[in-house]
Amino acid sequence: MTTTEWITDIALVLVVFRQLREDRLDHKTFLIPLGIVAFVAYSYLDSVPTGGNDLVLIAALMAVGAALGVAGGVYTRIRTLGGHLMIKAGAVSAILWVLGMGARMGFQLWVEHGGGADDVARFSIAHHITGDQAWVTAFVLMAVTEVVTRVGAIYLRSRARTVSPAAPVLDRTA
Repeated sequence: MTTTEWITDIALVLVVFRQLREDRLDHKTFLIPLGIVAFVAYSYLDSVPTGGNDLVLIAALMAVGAALGVAGGVYTRIRTLGGHLMIKAGAVSAILWVLGMGARMGFQLWVEHGGGADDVARFSIAHHITGDQAWVTAFVLMAVTEVVTRVGAIYLRSRARTVSPAAPVLDRTA
């Protein structure tokens, strides 16, 4: 992994750790994670491979990212305090975020330094995945999808909270 990849991955993990303490929900809550994944997408996505079963791999990992993102957004507490919306990532939200990030980092380390390249090559051949760019695209889009769906879930929940402050909001923090 390059220094930029380490910095980007650590920055994304720190975004949620920052939310483990309650803070005001504001534009930074949305712009920082979206900015990081926009940078990642710009840096790593040249094209989307469509040969063989590349799109199946990409769709499967994007579905995992979406599930992690929505769950992470649902398990983030949003409450009103002094006329402001406050946000706090619960333990479940943080665990899901680190799980998604850790899986991507672990896979990359395993392939690059743990002897997994041959196993991935055999799997790719057996399942008609055309090359390493399909894997890169799938994991990058998984991360982008996880961030966008998490931020989207938080945004929608915050809008519902501001529209009807008396309505109960499900608090799924652990």
